[in-house]
Amino acid sequence: MTLLSFEHVSYFKNDKQILSDLSIEISTGDFVSVVGPSGSGKSTFLKLCCHLLSATSGAISFKGKSLMDYNPVDLRKNIVYCFQTPYLLGDTVLDNINFPYVIRNKELDLETVEELFSSLNLNFDCLHKQVHNLSGGEKQRIALIRALLFKPEVLLLDEVTSALDVKNSIIVENAIQSLNQAGTTILWITHNPEQSRKFANKLVTIESGSIKSLEALR
Repeated sequence: MTLLSFEHVSYFKNDKQILSDLSIEISTGDFVSVVGPSGSGKSTFLKLCCHLLSATSGAISFKGKSLMDYNPVDLRKNIVYCFQTPYLLGDTVLDNINFPYVIRNKELDLETVEELFSSLNLNFDCLHKQVHNLSGGEKQRIALIRALLFKPEVLLLDEVTSALDVKNSIIVENAIQSLNQAGTTILWITHNPEQSRKFANKLVTIESGSIKSLEALR
């Protein structure tokens, strides 16, 4: 089943063309690695997927319905974007962990939180740390946990292991693979050739704002 669809999508910023005539279909359960040179438009592509940016021309649909017809807040509960440079809210880790519950009017589920901390190799005591005292790797994993507390239908990952050492990169990779196996569709930007083929079933190469190739890996 097609989950996300781009039909002849282009995007301009300040009269400069960033993406040109993108047409691609992402199926439910896909694990798609997105590769290409820096500045080729990969991050813009992911931001269009969750309507953080609006296409200049063409059509983007999610589950057969135009992205423009969704409430942006509701859409981003189902299509979650994790930035390469994590943006944390408030003053403490708890402020960030509590945020997804607050916007859904739900009580904080500490059992789920503790499980995610454990799966991503974070000490649960970290919950009460000030965000400015976190390392880059800790910030990235907190941002990822915030995204995973309510399992999204689509997870958009923009080089989320770039600030992690090898050990923690593997931990994050395994967590993402498990999420995909449980049904979440993954789009993953990476500059690591080995990582790009490790779990993905499709490899999309974007160069100069266009899709150069779409390769089926499995």
